[in-house]
Amino acid sequence: MKKILTIQDFSCVGKCSLTVAIPIVSAFGIECCALPTALLSTHTQFKNWTFTNLCGQIEPIKRAWEKENIKFQGIYTGYLGGIDIIESVKEIIKKFNDGGIVMVDPAMGDDGELYANFDMEYVSANKALCALADVITPNITEAAFMLGMDYKQEYGSEYLLEMCQKLRQNGAKNVVITGVRKGKTQVGVFCSLQSGEVFEYYTEREQNDFHGTGDVFASVFYGGLASGKPLKQAVKFACDYTKKSITATLAEPNYSDYGVYFEKCIKDITNFA
Repeated sequence: MKKILTIQDFSCVGKCSLTVAIPIVSAFGIECCALPTALLSTHTQFKNWTFTNLCGQIEPIKRAWEKENIKFQGIYTGYLGGIDIIESVKEIIKKFNDGGIVMVDPAMGDDGELYANFDMEYVSANKALCALADVITPNITEAAFMLGMDYKQEYGSEYLLEMCQKLRQNGAKNVVITGVRKGKTQVGVFCSLQSGEVFEYYTEREQNDFHGTGDVFASVFYGGLASGKPLKQAVKFACDYTKKSITATLAEPNYSDYGVYFEKCIKDITNFA
């Protein structure tokens, strides 16, 4: 069985990061190992939450893995939270990835703003990490910050293509810009591939926004890639799955706005894989 490593934070309650990545990637028939970068009582959409940085555990874990000669057939990173962690992740990719797909989701901002406690030094570190990736999945905010481009709420394909070209010049082989809005009713992705192909894919946008949908998309997308699906097929399935998960959530009479009910659609993954 193929074994991959995902590196991101763990929220004890709430659907995001590792609590999304582990079940979704596993549903593809892939062993999903995890390196948590932080431990949260809940994700940050709750009013009260605690945060514990686990960076101090990464070096001992790396040393233990080296002694056991552990290797992974792919690495997928999400929210990391600190420059020191990013530097450790770069070493992990070099030492422990056994020729598998490396995907970086440089989670650090949205809606034109960086997340709390992040600065341009952190942006630069994420940009350097993206240079090592086979695939990156930034949203428009994250791409704009990494490239020093103006963030735009209204944009066309020329703006998105310029982002993709510059991110590929930085080193990423394939670029998938997420959260792209087309008109008032559609949301999707804009992609520039190593082959030179450029394509877009959109689904109908729901009125409600949910925390963690980016993590659902990234996990399904990576699971598809790691299971051998072509990138274009994997990205379309990930968009459709995320949309279906939101629809399934809204169909529940007493749904929570703390995350989508992706579990209700998990059979779609096993059928796709």
